[in-house]
Amino acid sequence: MQLEGLQIRRAEPDDFSAIHEMFSCPKVFAGTLQLPYPSREQWRQRLAEAGDSTYNLVAVVGDRVIGMIGVHTFPNKPRRRHVGTIGMSVHDEWQGKGVGTALMRAGLDLADNWLNLGRLELEVYTDNEAAIRLYERFGFEREGTLRQHAFRDGNYVDSYVMARLRTARSET
Repeated sequence: MQLEGLQIRRAEPDDFSAIHEMFSCPKVFAGTLQLPYPSREQWRQRLAEAGDSTYNLVAVVGDRVIGMIGVHTFPNKPRRRHVGTIGMSVHDEWQGKGVGTALMRAGLDLADNWLNLGRLELEVYTDNEAAIRLYERFGFEREGTLRQHAFRDGNYVDSYVMARLRTARSET
């Protein structure tokens, strides 16, 4: 499904207010390791000081940021240069509309065709079924379970460690 007007581009430091707003959404921070009540200043610094090893892409409709995927690489770790980790979020109002699929396509294109990453890793809460289905569609496989991995909403929750090897079959 192609969402009308959706564009993917590199995140800019000026996007910090829109990203702050997205990470203020209950489903977004509950699905990440972020805490509720994010600071605008922390997001401004995070985007302005991303460095050469982090690539943040945003999904935009009109001038509104509605999703983000980050690809983090390890250029200074010789034995992990072929690896990237990803994290992704979609604004509560835009979940289930193809934004995650568009972000994954762009993130995997960047990882495969421009960064030469052979392995992508991620962590996802075991109860985030929609995200797990999305990742599996793109060739990610569960490699293990992190028990009591994070504290969320008063409880310890488990996460899956998932990875995708470039040689694995994936959606394109």
